[in-house]
Amino acid sequence: MDILGQIEAIEEVIIDPLFVVDAKREIVHFNRAFYSMLPRGVARGLKGKSIDDVLSLDLGGDEPCVVRRCWKAAKHLRLDEIGGKIQRTDKSLTFIVSALPFFDESGEPTGAAIALRNVTDEAQVQVKYQDMLDNAKREREELEHLIRSRTKDLLESSQQLLAAQRELLAFKRGRIV
Repeated sequence: MDILGQIEAIEEVIIDPLFVVDAKREIVHFNRAFYSMLPRGVARGLKGKSIDDVLSLDLGGDEPCVVRRCWKAAKHLRLDEIGGKIQRTDKSLTFIVSALPFFDESGEPTGAAIALRNVTDEAQVQVKYQDMLDNAKREREELEHLIRSRTKDLLESSQQLLAAQRELLAFKRGRIV
């Protein structure tokens, strides 16, 4: 059984979007989850489309294409929290991207399987949580500063009160200081 046949045999148990590209980076196979995440206009005629016509990922670095990157590394790649955008949409998404390269007997790339996990909601929660932590830290620092300032004021007031008490005692005893 060839690689594509093996992927077809197990694709029903893979709940994340999965697609396979050939050596030209054109989509030759995809699962239902991948098809479902795309708008109709992008999903129509999906086989044969270049990966760039369907999805853009913000990988950064020298190689912006996950397929070429896994071919160059000649091994499975996993990239966490990668920004992405489905073509013809304005929605920014965050993915965990996993890519597995395929090579022929001579070592030439013949394709790759790419799995995507949409972690946009989790990434947004993480950002909000970090914002909450930052706000709590800032509020704590402000409270600490306020407490130090008030403590200083109380100590000064206490010193002044002690001085006034000494004056009163001295006056009471008939001694004026």
